[in-house]
Amino acid sequence: MAFILPEQQFNPDQLDNLVIGIAADMGEHDSGVHHHRKAQLLYAPTGVMRFTLADTQMVLPPTRAAWLPAGVKHSVTMRNVVAYRSLYFEPETVTSLPDKVTIFHVNPLLKALIDTMSFWPWDKPRSTQHNAFLLLCEELGHAAEENLALPLPQDKRLKNWLAQLQQHQKLPANLKDMAVEIGASERTISRIFSAQTGMAYQAWRQQWRLLSAIEQLAAGASVAQVGFNLQFSSDSAFISFFKQYTGTTPAQYFK
Repeated sequence: MAFILPEQQFNPDQLDNLVIGIAADMGEHDSGVHHHRKAQLLYAPTGVMRFTLADTQMVLPPTRAAWLPAGVKHSVTMRNVVAYRSLYFEPETVTSLPDKVTIFHVNPLLKALIDTMSFWPWDKPRSTQHNAFLLLCEELGHAAEENLALPLPQDKRLKNWLAQLQQHQKLPANLKDMAVEIGASERTISRIFSAQTGMAYQAWRQQWRLLSAIEQLAAGASVAQVGFNLQFSSDSAFISFFKQYTGTTPAQYFK
């Protein structure tokens, strides 16, 4: 069995094979914080997912896949009907793949491999998995990586501010207004972000806007609506921003 219902309990670490795959239509879902002994490749051809790690948040739109090495603690939230595909591997079989969480571009061949392997029966003979497994690893080795991560500052003064930001998905204020919200000086906030995220606050805010834009577009919002939500002066200003950070227009990005 490979297709599971959302309410079914599933633990890949209890299964033994070269590849363990699952497929499901998840809808709205929150996995809670967890980790696997196995490494995981996660992909959804429809819908959008958000990953939260210890100090990083990531967005996973369609046409992208997430690689999670074994043992990484994470939580995943899903919006809309997500055609969920997930593959699990013993860590010693995928040592050629990254040792950190990575977002990969999914080309048609990689998509076909993930879709096919997700529906494999869990007792499929290893000998019949081997060629497809090697091809998957080769494709991942050549796949373009994409920065869809937002490092999260850990300073206690920002804890409530971050929680509100994540809960309501409101646009972060500019540095001056944020300083008033937090009750700290602009210089202090700038120092916190530089030290704990490796980014100036304005660069961090722009990355937040990009990930929010991708998440909203993947969930079905129009370019006009997303541009308005993120306080761009016009549709063309939003498209220009999106192209500056991704190299392509919103329409092309999701093809």
